[in-house]
Amino acid sequence: MHRPVPRILAAVAAVLTTVSLAACGDGAASGGGDPQRKSIRIAYQAFPSGDLIVKNQRLLERALPDYTITWTKFDSGASINTAFAANSVDIAAIGSSPVARGLSAPLNLPYKVAFVLDVAGDNEALVARNASNVSTVAGLRGRKIGTPFASTAHFSLLAALDRAGVKESEVTLVDLEPQDILAAWSRGDLDAAYTWLPSLDALKKTGKVLVTSRELAAAGKPTLDLGVVSTAFADAHPGAVDAWRRAEAQALDVIATDPTAAATAVGKELNLSATDAGHQLGQGVFLKPADQSGPEWLGTADKVGALADNLHGAAVFLKSQQKIDAVPDPSVFAAAIYTRGLPDVLKP
Repeated sequence: MHRPVPRILAAVAAVLTTVSLAACGDGAASGGGDPQRKSIRIAYQAFPSGDLIVKNQRLLERALPDYTITWTKFDSGASINTAFAANSVDIAAIGSSPVARGLSAPLNLPYKVAFVLDVAGDNEALVARNASNVSTVAGLRGRKIGTPFASTAHFSLLAALDRAGVKESEVTLVDLEPQDILAAWSRGDLDAAYTWLPSLDALKKTGKVLVTSRELAAAGKPTLDLGVVSTAFADAHPGAVDAWRRAEAQALDVIATDPTAAATAVGKELNLSATDAGHQLGQGVFLKPADQSGPEWLGTADKVGALADNLHGAAVFLKSQQKIDAVPDPSVFAAAIYTRGLPDVLKP
């Protein structure tokens, strides 16, 4: 089950004004491409990552004291894509599947991937309710499954069904944000759900994990959480983008070298204990800052990394599932990888 393209466009048009106002409460909506306007509008999501450390520790505010920085919480990559379409966001944390969709028709969003926040591991998974008596992905035929549409979880769910030989038409997919999944789960409205932390941990209490994104990655369907920046903002404020990448790299170093500090910061942002936050961080896969410019990820200005191929592959899969109109040429994804200054920007 998916939204036809006309409905997607109508939905985008209907919320452009609302998203613009919500994301830019200080009146900064016109400033993304203006080099004179020193403001940054950041979209973040409530999943355990270095991005939450940057926010909690005000690492970017310290690096850019002359900038007004506004953080706005979003529930999914689909809503962040809508915000980019409204020119209401400059930088965002967003999954690789929504990025592949955003770079494809009909959205064709002008943004670039500038950082790999994490590689999905056990922090995203498909869980079946114990009461459903489902123990395999194939056993989901005829069942109702919740997931946020156009998210990495949605992409992984489709990949899991395809891998198990289950047609999408053989299940009922329900488009729900993580918090809505929890509510529907508690009412018994869902047989299964594919979601991410922290809602995932809540589902596990009364459910069985059928497959994780780590397993799907090993099977050739990896998903990632990415940091993207609008092309207009990157062109107008390259120094600010460099400062943001350095802040994200600093957060990765904290996760690797001081897990207690990382868990404390993330716990404050997610309203969790440091112990629970640390457990959730431990389920993700985080790169070393130096790896960002490696051939497997962003690459360098001389040679774009394999992340471009990953996004193209995601688009091919989305087209096969009729989620996008057409697969862009691979050059579109290569051009959308922001390699300016790498690897020098992220050197210790």
